[in-house]
Amino acid sequence: MTHGAVKQRERVGRVLSNKMNKTVVVAVERSVIHPVYRKVLRRVTKMKAHDEQNMCRIGDQVRMVETRPISKDKHWRVVEVIKNGGRTDQGRGGT
Repeated sequence: MTHGAVKQRERVGRVLSNKMNKTVVVAVERSVIHPVYRKVLRRVTKMKAHDEQNMCRIGDQVRMVETRPISKDKHWRVVEVIKNGGRTDQGRGGT
C-alpha cells in the first residue's frame, strides 16, 4: 500500500463563539436545491475548530482544514483568519 498525500477538506466560515480555550464555533453555510420545489435553500452547519493561538474573534471569517479528532466534537483546525469581523486590533487580549 502506498502512502500518498491525502487531500484535506477545507471549509470557510464565520466565527460565532470564542468563549472556550483554544476552540471556536464556526458557522459554515452551504446552498442546496429543494428536490421538489427547486428553491435554493441556505443551510448552516455549526462546527468546533481548534484555534491554537486564541486569535479568532466573533465575526471573523476563517479557513479551516479537517484534522484528526482532537476531542469528542472537534476535528477541524483553523488555518488562517481571512477577514476580521469589523475590528482593527489582533487577538483576544485587551489593552
